[in-house]
Amino acid sequence: MSSIKLFSLMFFLCSSPCFSAPKSSDPNSLYKSFLKCLPTSSPKPDTSFPSIVYSSAANSSAYTKVLQDRIKNLRYKTTATSKPAIIVTPKKETHVQAAVICAKKLNIHIRIRSGGHDYEGVSYALSEKTQFMILDMFNLRSVNVNVAVETVVAEAGAQLGDLYYRIWEKSKVHGFPAGVCVTLGVGGHISGAGYGTMIRKYGVSVDHVIDAKIVDVKGRLLDRKGMGEDLFWALRGGGGSNFGVIVSFTMKLVKVPKVITVFKVTKTVEEKAVDLVFKWQSVMSTVDKDLFIRALLNPAPESKKKTAKATFIALFLGDSTKLMSLMSKSFPELGLKKADCFEISWIQSILYWFNIDYKKTKLEVLLERNNGANFLKRKSDYVQTPITKQGLTAIFNKVGELGKIGLALNPYGGRMNEIPANATAFPHRAGNLFKIQYSLTWNENDPKVTEKYMNQTRVMYEFMTKYVAKNPRISFLNYKDFDIGVNKGDGYNSGKVFGQKYYKNNFDRLVKVKTAVDPENFFRNEQSIPIPPGKKKHTGVSMVEDSIYQ
Repeated sequence: MSSIKLFSLMFFLCSSPCFSAPKSSDPNSLYKSFLKCLPTSSPKPDTSFPSIVYSSAANSSAYTKVLQDRIKNLRYKTTATSKPAIIVTPKKETHVQAAVICAKKLNIHIRIRSGGHDYEGVSYALSEKTQFMILDMFNLRSVNVNVAVETVVAEAGAQLGDLYYRIWEKSKVHGFPAGVCVTLGVGGHISGAGYGTMIRKYGVSVDHVIDAKIVDVKGRLLDRKGMGEDLFWALRGGGGSNFGVIVSFTMKLVKVPKVITVFKVTKTVEEKAVDLVFKWQSVMSTVDKDLFIRALLNPAPESKKKTAKATFIALFLGDSTKLMSLMSKSFPELGLKKADCFEISWIQSILYWFNIDYKKTKLEVLLERNNGANFLKRKSDYVQTPITKQGLTAIFNKVGELGKIGLALNPYGGRMNEIPANATAFPHRAGNLFKIQYSLTWNENDPKVTEKYMNQTRVMYEFMTKYVAKNPRISFLNYKDFDIGVNKGDGYNSGKVFGQKYYKNNFDRLVKVKTAVDPENFFRNEQSIPIPPGKKKHTGVSMVEDSIYQ
């Protein structure tokens, strides 16, 4: 090659300033390199980048606040938890594009946080051996409702409280089927499927997503048309952070009546709680789609023996008269009384389900961002065959024996039986009676207590093996659980273990999409979609071996 051609090639490669990762692990070096890179990588001229980049070395107090304010699981808020070298907090789409481009140029691993629960800290923690950054989306939280065409556009950093409040502002007869917890981040919750109290009527959140914006590994901002139908399919239930950075979702609103009825009834074993849960299994699979009843099993320390109690909490899309008529025919054993029922609006039902006094609390509470944190562990299962009374008795006794863990039984049926498993990346549709969430929360900042309670969740999970779905034993992506497997080595074989539990037969298609849009596996985490063996892999960050998660 001639010297002129060589010079021309080098000029082409560096026509935008060439950057390389700092040779040292000094966060300040990376901070300076990132600040230098961002303006040259932005699609538009921008001088605001210094205000959105944080480093422990450059602005330590602000960095600490930004890092810790959205850590909801205190298991990942310790001195042993890995810390990002920098945090970028974009305020517009072009900030996201520049951040992705610079992370790629500087060979820095990226974690994406939309500000919700994140049960395993995937969005803000990593192996201690690796330098990484957080792309924190909390400033991108706008929600724009268009009642005329019945759509809403929500940015990834919005919480469900923002989404629900903004819909209510514009319409009293529209809602959206998403989670009970108003502190969930839109980006993660919806890309993982989105499950809520209107699931039997309207399905999961992704069933109503009609468009999305994502920044891909090349820094391109793509909508549905630009990304293509394969990637759009994958984003709906396959976890957005596997493929890029979700910026926003466009969704269709659903109709809700002006009057909604809720109730909560608790029964002890002496009040035939076991028989009621047994009947509940068959009722909820066939009852009117407008009715959703969650059954909660929690320890009953007031009981004479170690056992559990059952709480039935409901949402009915209609008035109490219609509900009472429905319950008298389908579930009279519960003994529901008119006095147990409360007729409220859809937005008030959001507060009710989040354990907020809807009579005394202003709706603006839904817009609050300081939501607290706890030590917690969550796991999930699906039940496809009714559990016998003998089995339920054993489960009640095990919950009482362990003394802390609770089980939330979330019913299926209705609309979920009508949508094919491959319609979106979320596969858990027909054939499921209910989903179980295993829930354990504690406040003691003591490693021994943490280990005790982590073990309790595993004991309960193992105990439930014979009652739940098998081959594979399936799990819900939004209830992330590292116990069911993490990426190791080449990622594919280990990824297949948990991947088939989260995605069932959709796993292979997700791998194909991942390989096509991110062939170097730049967007990855402990439970990300892997790429097949032999394909080109990013070498800047090793997968989990001796990480803080094991």
